[in-house]
Amino acid sequence: MLGVVAAGVLALSPYLWVRAASAGHIYDPQEVPTAPVAIVFGAGIRADGTPMTFLQARLDLARDLYQRGKVKAVLVTGDNRTPDYDEPTAMRNYLVSRGVPASVVVRDFAGRDTYDSCVRASKVFGVTRAIVVSQGYHVPRVVTVCRAVGVEADGVGDWSTRALWGLQRGGALREVAASPKAVWDVLTGREPILGPPEDALKNALAGTDP
Repeated sequence: MLGVVAAGVLALSPYLWVRAASAGHIYDPQEVPTAPVAIVFGAGIRADGTPMTFLQARLDLARDLYQRGKVKAVLVTGDNRTPDYDEPTAMRNYLVSRGVPASVVVRDFAGRDTYDSCVRASKVFGVTRAIVVSQGYHVPRVVTVCRAVGVEADGVGDWSTRALWGLQRGGALREVAASPKAVWDVLTGREPILGPPEDALKNALAGTDP
């Protein structure tokens, strides 16, 4: 019996690490400290190129942070590995259609997973401090990974999709399964697709009011 318990604890240890490392860095939208940029992580787009429900919720939260002066720019990071699937452009278009100036929305086209997006935010876009935005169950892993790779991240999570309980519960369960990969990526320092540093975010911040 003791061996079974020990095995269970060992299996859950990556998830417990994620929760412990993110403790104290997750806030309600009204209380989160200000930061130069919000990072929004992709979550799927429809065939017509519009964001799916969970992604819309993330983007609405980022728009709220921008409109209330919590951030000066928004980095949208997602998958664009094929010409007919472009999460970052769909995300930017959605924000712009809802009043966020195009000049403050920067696209990262190679954010293929959480770890890739966090590393690229640091190494490609020069992010040192950010508010990370995702569903509430995903935010602890985002905060933990970003802080582990050098981004001083605080997180805000969206819970407006609670009505989609089946999908949300599935996402929450996937976090347990995704935590070992997060640990592996951080410990091994896996290098995602990078490319040269980009000035787009620096230029977006330079064009905003101090």
